Amino acid sequence: MAPELILASTSPTRQDLLRAADVPFSAKASHVDEAIIKGKMHGQSPATIAMALAEAKALAVSARHPAAIVLGADQTLDLDGALFDKPVSPQDARQQLKALAGKTHILQTAAAFARQGEIIWRCQRQARLTMRSPSDAFLDRYIASEGNGITASVGGYKIEGPALQLFTEIDGCHFIILGLPLVELCAELRNLGVLDT
Repeated sequence: MAPELILASTSPTRQDLLRAADVPFSAKASHVDEAIIKGKMHGQSPATIAMALAEAKALAVSARHPAAIVLGADQTLDLDGALFDKPVSPQDARQQLKALAGKTHILQTAAAFARQGEIIWRCQRQARLTMRSPSDAFLDRYIASEGNGITASVGGYKIEGPALQLFTEIDGCHFIILGLPLVELCAELRNLGVLDT
């Protein structure tokens, strides 16, 4: 019998990615306080913080479901070493988009598997995205079309929607941008017996 896979997140995007790849899983909220972890890691790189958050989520759910393989994942936005959090309002999203305009930022995506309360696999990947300098009129239309949903993603954009028009160059795997190193993850799930070889 294949081991159970639990996604330590209720992220609709990550769940959609796993479903689309025909990966069997259930989802459980980790209840990890990301702000506390980020506060303790002040000054560390966005990549290091992304991995720490992914591991913390995996371990939190593994403590409740030790026999399962638990997937924790996180993503940070790195602009010249500065860490961005999800915007708290459409106005905050506008400020983030203005800060990113005309520049290249890095999405740091981290994933980890935990089992029996221990991390058994880690993966870190990144994507580089260059944003154009959109007009105020474009931002007005974009932010109005997204509404409060604009607070769901760091940087105030979802690349799979109209926000694609914000970019002039994207260097990296689509799945990494959406928040999971899905190709590498599926390879490890085959090694672990969750997926057929």
